[in-house]
Amino acid sequence: MKPDLDKVNTLAKDFSKTYPRHPREMLGGYVIGARCADKCRAFLLGMNGEYNYWPCSLAGLWFTFTGVTPEQFKEVVAIGATDEELRAHSKVQDKQAIIQWNNQMRDMRLSEMTPQVQPYMEDSIPQYGPKHRPVYAYFDVYDLEEKRL
Repeated sequence: MKPDLDKVNTLAKDFSKTYPRHPREMLGGYVIGARCADKCRAFLLGMNGEYNYWPCSLAGLWFTFTGVTPEQFKEVVAIGATDEELRAHSKVQDKQAIIQWNNQMRDMRLSEMTPQVQPYMEDSIPQYGPKHRPVYAYFDVYDLEEKRL
């Protein structure tokens, strides 16, 4: 498959001006996936700013569940695939399994995260988090960093 950066450009976001989609936003029925697509498109075009496509702990959860590698995903994104076309590459197509995983991700608490990610959260939350209330849910950290809360 030959890269089509013109097509990618029509779908990409410039992260010097905006944020990637929220982890709760879906790509073909999966949470996290839309954010991965946004970050990959921006990376391919050099518009990713401070955002990394890979490695990324959040994207790692999605790649592990779907069975798609970061390199495979990047190859498909590079041809200008839409969100729905990207879904077809997941090894998990069972709707109930996807729903269960989505709910697990939406509800994941910081205390349930891997030991490798928890130190990052310990530093990030005091920097970006509200002083008036604790932060418990993983996805809320992105809301705070990107000023959605």
